[in-house]
Amino acid sequence: MRPAPDPTFVDPAYSTRSLGDVVPAIAAALGCAGSPAGLALPSAPAYVVMLIDGLGARLLERYAHAAPFLSSLLAHSEPGTAGVPSTTATSLTSFGTGLTPGSHGLVGYTSRVPGTNHLLNALQWPKDVDPTEWQPNPTAFQRLAENGGSVTVVNKREFFGSGLTVAAHRGAEFVGADKVGERLAAAVEAAKQQCSLTYLYDGDLDWTGHRYGVASSPWLQQLSMIDSEAEQLRDALPHSTRLMVVADHGMVDSAKESRIDVDERLELRDGVALLGGEARFRHLYCASGAVADVVATWREVLGDRAEVLTREQAITAGWFGPVTPGVLPRLGDVVVASRGDHAVVSSADFPYETKLVGLHGSLTADEMLIPILIS
Repeated sequence: MRPAPDPTFVDPAYSTRSLGDVVPAIAAALGCAGSPAGLALPSAPAYVVMLIDGLGARLLERYAHAAPFLSSLLAHSEPGTAGVPSTTATSLTSFGTGLTPGSHGLVGYTSRVPGTNHLLNALQWPKDVDPTEWQPNPTAFQRLAENGGSVTVVNKREFFGSGLTVAAHRGAEFVGADKVGERLAAAVEAAKQQCSLTYLYDGDLDWTGHRYGVASSPWLQQLSMIDSEAEQLRDALPHSTRLMVVADHGMVDSAKESRIDVDERLELRDGVALLGGEARFRHLYCASGAVADVVATWREVLGDRAEVLTREQAITAGWFGPVTPGVLPRLGDVVVASRGDHAVVSSADFPYETKLVGLHGSLTADEMLIPILIS
């Protein structure tokens, strides 16, 4: 039996105001597609989307003083949501494909390669997994281009041809630009084309939050720098070109005392053949016949620190949107979504996570709500 839904969790707004609805809505605003069912955007000859990794809507509201330009746009917008889990690989794929996680199949930072005891790390894509087979659906970028639009991705050179880029963003022209000035200039140049979407990615705030935490001086300084970057971009673009600023997820700081290490609480290993996901949202791949026992043990040990659901319960709750048969085995037999600032770590399997301050992946408002700002 599933516990009562957590009132502190935010349900993903699939088909209405989620990150996956942005590109289809832009296609309609450019006149390259019919009106989408959910998100409606003002018409324009060109859109530039700046995606700031890790800038949740709640964080922007809380630290508005550090981002005067971006926060000035809050009064004219409503937040959207990330998908589940609220993590970069899942969100960037939802953005680029216009699909829900259950359809595009990138269901977490790490997820099981079906039929194996190996995890696919979506940010460090393994060479033996073809990204076009893992994510075979046409992307929203491809659909926009096929309907007469021009699509450009401006990102660091190291991401060109990566597994995640191919899976999530194929169909766009890739412009490599490592420095802020390069990226801004490339975006302004690409936006000169009519009926165009230019996508600009900035990952520095997310890195800073992971390393130092979202209440830290380095994070606030980085937010101020990104705010200036966004304002410079707006000033450099023609007035008729729309600038949209979004994020892939937010973040919470997780105190050391709020974490449970499965390598110290060994009963949490019982019946778990493979541990996936990430600290705030775990996929548990269970041994045959062990699901019920795993659920019972994890609920007993974690108590109110997390919501523990079977795969079927999470799907019924709508966490992943519609789930295709090929994606189903990539989801954990059991999924664990942390509440508050809690986290489930593994010092053996994921030692790097134990060093991070800021984390994300779960369904709290700080992680799920994202800004959708238009200027």
